[in-house]
Amino acid sequence: MATFAGLNISPEKGTKGKARSTSFQTHDPERFLFAVPKKGRLYNKCLKLLEGAGIDFFRPNRLDIAQSTSLPLTLVFLPAKDIALYVGEGMVDMGITGEDIIEESGADVNVVMKLGLGKCKLCVQAPVPHEIKSAKELVGKRIVTSFTKLAKDFFDKIPGGETTKISYVSGSVEAACGLGLADGIVDLVETGTTMRAAGLEIVEIIMNTETVLISNKKTRHAGMITKIKKRFEGYQLAMKYDMMLYNISGTNLEAAKKITPGIKAPTVMALSAVNDDDDKWYAIQVMVLKKKTSQMMDNLTDLGATGILVMEIKNCRT
Repeated sequence: MATFAGLNISPEKGTKGKARSTSFQTHDPERFLFAVPKKGRLYNKCLKLLEGAGIDFFRPNRLDIAQSTSLPLTLVFLPAKDIALYVGEGMVDMGITGEDIIEESGADVNVVMKLGLGKCKLCVQAPVPHEIKSAKELVGKRIVTSFTKLAKDFFDKIPGGETTKISYVSGSVEAACGLGLADGIVDLVETGTTMRAAGLEIVEIIMNTETVLISNKKTRHAGMITKIKKRFEGYQLAMKYDMMLYNISGTNLEAAKKITPGIKAPTVMALSAVNDDDDKWYAIQVMVLKKKTSQMMDNLTDLGATGILVMEIKNCRT
């Protein structure tokens, strides 16, 4: 049993494909528990998300529990495939996991918001040389996957009169066909690089999925959930926008505002100094989409704007 900041976690040995039974006992009934993936690419992305939302924490070596130093909450680092069940069963109040994992586990949770991370597709795949054009051609054959529930639900809906054999593997699913263990697989596809390297192609898409923020439906910490949601929304918005500042003459002010309209409207401030022909000048401050920043700078330069600056936004509220 591991203990940290008054929180006891007692893990029990799990079974294949299922979350380990873990009991959370806390001496503080007001403690808010937030489950985060403990490893992999999603873990690194979540760390950036937490940092951007101002959720600082100290995590001792070799421990999967970390007390936040900026908010009254405790982070619990767990396998991503277990988080939906932990949240659904009320073991933790909030968590970060994938939509595919929620569907596979059948966990009853609230999806608070989509996080825009880990976007991919759960697909039926088959070897390219077999030239399979429809999942119907795989009915009654061997399918290997780590998503046995979703795969079974999908194939059971396809008419054919035969039972498709769904077998579970925890990793390297794409190797199953090449090793002669399966006629097709059901697995996640992000860029498709691994799939193509294994000589596979997409036959059908079962679902689109991405990482989401979820909460327990009976949590007593609605206020904290709302606060974290707003912080994440602010960080997401900040990642899409830059802050641009520039000076423009009154003659070209309206044209400049059309180039940089902002989310609602740019902030316009009159400058005290004027040029030789007494044309008033204005300082503009405006949020602009990152992907359009360079083109906007080019257009403003052609319009005669000066002192054009672009600054990164760490977080914001609108």
